[in-house]
Amino acid sequence: MSIAVFCGLVIFVLLAVMLLAGVPIAIALAVSSICAILPVLNLGASVLTGAQRIFSGISVFSLLAIPFFILAGNIMNKGGIAIRLINFAKLFTGSIPGALAHTNAVANMLFGAISGSGTAAASAMGSIIGPIEDEEGYDRDFSAAANIATAPTGLLIPPSNVMITFSLVSGGTSVAALFMAGYIPGILWGLACMVVIYFFARKKGYRSTERYTGSEKVKVFFQAIPCLFMIIVVIGGIISGIFTATEGSVVAVVYSMVLSIFFYKSIKLRELPKIFLDSAEMTGIIIFLIGVSSIMSWVMAFTGIPTAVSEAMLGISTNRYVILFIINILLLIVGTFMDMTPACLIFTPIFLPICRALGMNTIHFGIMMIFNLCIGTITPPVGTTLFVGVKVGKTKIEQVIRPLLYYFGAIFIVLMLVSYIPQLSLWLPGLMGYV
Repeated sequence: MSIAVFCGLVIFVLLAVMLLAGVPIAIALAVSSICAILPVLNLGASVLTGAQRIFSGISVFSLLAIPFFILAGNIMNKGGIAIRLINFAKLFTGSIPGALAHTNAVANMLFGAISGSGTAAASAMGSIIGPIEDEEGYDRDFSAAANIATAPTGLLIPPSNVMITFSLVSGGTSVAALFMAGYIPGILWGLACMVVIYFFARKKGYRSTERYTGSEKVKVFFQAIPCLFMIIVVIGGIISGIFTATEGSVVAVVYSMVLSIFFYKSIKLRELPKIFLDSAEMTGIIIFLIGVSSIMSWVMAFTGIPTAVSEAMLGISTNRYVILFIINILLLIVGTFMDMTPACLIFTPIFLPICRALGMNTIHFGIMMIFNLCIGTITPPVGTTLFVGVKVGKTKIEQVIRPLLYYFGAIFIVLMLVSYIPQLSLWLPGLMGYV
């Protein structure tokens, strides 16, 4: 048995055992990585190098974007932006079957394009639209499933913290290029779910009774403009080169604070310390995880694990389509029991070399991987967006899973399209000169 195979088995067996035992994932990553390198280095050198890798792993300027985008998302979630986006989305859904559920889907895409958080979208939109759907006779499980299935679109439609993480772990892939690449797959995800909503709603006879007058439409439109303008300011500034993604995250914080405190007046100054504290706690978890995962990345590179996995997979088949399908299935399985950030940090160094050997563009691979891991956020047993959506939808997981299966089918079709049609991910970055 080669040293790469032995170290790889040690890492993943120990990691699986510790996760099943309830050990925090950051600790499990560090311990399994250090144990795996012991046959090659002594304990003192392993621990010292591991500590150095933690600090070098987080000493990256682009990582500053993560805490600021988290803070901006938390401010928006509490700043009255959600209800204005919902009202704006209603302008497009009209009186089609399941109009409120379609509104939920469109609003999730819009909110995600501003906050970059699937759980925030599920919480904000579900808590506002859910009671309205109850009043109009919508089945609670149907409403919750529509909200849960469409919430992850915000992780593909920029800004997205997991794209920043992928940029780091893949060796400096352009964040702006990844941001542009996420638009079409994210929108296709949302549209696929809206097709499912339409057929369900038509079968059940769900139609909205609410209508906007001409003057109300104008009012709703102008109320939503400041929210929507943030997308233009932040994403437009990043892709045009006016500022970097890190600087854009600071702009997002300032803009969202001005909008929520002074324009909409939905956040009081005394509420800011609590928002800052919540954002700091969330940031600490993510940054520490990134630092610890640097130990695993070093161990895998040092022992040649990615090369061994690549040779093994290419030994199964050299057919590009078969290999991509296997990677998709593995990532879907991983996503069911691991959060997006650690999964991205662990499996990017393993699968990226394989995809590069097949001639796959790094940006295309990043979007395919993130798309897979987004699905994991709405599947048990660790689907955070699923849990949030069930809670705000006032239902149970076992009742929501059945209607969700139809959405999973539609989303899987889009995943296959994104995996096998590179231009769905690369057309916009190419248009902007990134590819």
